[in-house]
Amino acid sequence: MSVIPNDFQDLFEKRTFAHLSTLLPDGSPHSTPVWIDYDAEVDRVRINTERGRQKERNVRDDPRVAISMTDPENPYRMLMIRGEVDEITTEGAREHLDQLSKRYTDENEYPNPIQTERILLLIRPDHVSRFEP
Repeated sequence: MSVIPNDFQDLFEKRTFAHLSTLLPDGSPHSTPVWIDYDAEVDRVRINTERGRQKERNVRDDPRVAISMTDPENPYRMLMIRGEVDEITTEGAREHLDQLSKRYTDENEYPNPIQTERILLLIRPDHVSRFEP
């Protein structure tokens, strides 16, 4: 069963920007806007990033994360997720990035140069809060 409520899964089909918060080595928070996706079949939030970015380094040291997102059509409708990155993989990462690029930019392929390699952060949602006025 999916932890993400069915009536909020549409946020993962729109151009919804999320904010991913991770923990720096000194314990202070690091937050960054990200494109986001959700695989309901395996109940994992997916974030695509490039190897070596701060968020990847942070979750390798401490997998705990928090995510917040607001509906681009109604900023008072929001979803907050706390969980852990339980897998980091390169498998399918490039194809996934192109899928996100199509949704977020209408480009069939990600238009920016890739410096290293793309990776997927698979996040197990342990606690989900939602608000809809």
